[in-house]
Amino acid sequence: MASADTTDDGGLIHCRLDELLEERGITLTRLSELVGLSLVNLSVLKNDRARAIRFSTLSAICAALDCEVGDLLVTVRT
Repeated sequence: MASADTTDDGGLIHCRLDELLEERGITLTRLSELVGLSLVNLSVLKNDRARAIRFSTLSAICAALDCEVGDLLVTVRT
């Protein structure tokens, strides 16, 4: 979810998808099946390369992983 540029508040958004998948014992492939997104799109999100994400996508991922948006996306201060 993050890019190389920092936001106006000096923060950087980090997607914790990899950590959440590991904690829950779910593969990216299985998550792809559960939420109906391609592996490529989930990989972009997982590797902090996404520039945007739809609320429906956030909702689907959070439902599949039984988490809140704040568990998935965090601000990293530099």
